[in-house]
Amino acid sequence: MSARAQSWRPLLGATGLGTGLVLIYTGLISGADAITKFIAGGYAAPQLFCLSGLVVVVLSVALNQLQGSQAGLRTRCPRAMAVRAGATVIACTAFFYAFRALPFAEVFLFIGLMPILSGILSGLILGEHVRPIVWGALGMGFVGMLFLFPAGLSGVSIGHGFALLASVAGTVSMIMARFIGQYEHNALAQVFYPNLAVFAIMAVALPFVWVPMPPADLIWVFAYATLLFVARWVLVVALRLLAAYAVTPLLNLQFVWMVLLGAVFFGEVPAAGTYLGAGLVVLTSLFLVWEQLAPGAERMRTARA
Repeated sequence: MSARAQSWRPLLGATGLGTGLVLIYTGLISGADAITKFIAGGYAAPQLFCLSGLVVVVLSVALNQLQGSQAGLRTRCPRAMAVRAGATVIACTAFFYAFRALPFAEVFLFIGLMPILSGILSGLILGEHVRPIVWGALGMGFVGMLFLFPAGLSGVSIGHGFALLASVAGTVSMIMARFIGQYEHNALAQVFYPNLAVFAIMAVALPFVWVPMPPADLIWVFAYATLLFVARWVLVVALRLLAAYAVTPLLNLQFVWMVLLGAVFFGEVPAAGTYLGAGLVVLTSLFLVWEQLAPGAERMRTARA
């Protein structure tokens, strides 16, 4: 086997696994988002997130016990973990109210900003400097987002503000996940602490907003928490394998899930321009995965980091 082929093999393995994990994540998190939209109409955010956060914390502790890991749930990056936890709390709450106020697919316009945000923050925080050709791809992906709504937003509302805040906070959370992953490989800790923060903060507000829940809704909350637990664990592992600016465009593939779920469960049918926009998003995602595979680009990122 040639030296060139050998140089591609580890990149193919890591990038292929990371890409597969991100694709799995998009399906899991879209299912969780659908449950959020379904539940949001009848309950306040603290009620959903306090209960679901508790479930995720219990699942994290239980899985840690089953693994018998010596590292346990300890982290070597407490300050970075605190930033990630705070950003996760903000993102969860903001997405909750965005899904309550906006159509399912419209929130996706703001999720489409995350690759641009991650490109900026990756350079500032991670030293993953984005090459000009990648900026071009990120720009094409955002143009794809705009095609999803050819008539433009009907009017700025509080829901749009929540969606923007959620996207910024969500990007910060993912950037910090990759930062922490550079120093430790305890993915379970990155699931445990943000959800512990969600549970603790929401528990303070819970007595003021509690509404009795029938068993069926409790089952939905448990299903949401389970999807969230698996999704966040998968994403943390993926962020160790792929640069953050490559992961976020792949997350835009959530749009496919959102269109399907929105149409089937909420009667939301997107406009015809949606398909052109989705095509641009997919092309952007494929290009950025290919860019991750280039050995020269990988060496450049490693040297600059």
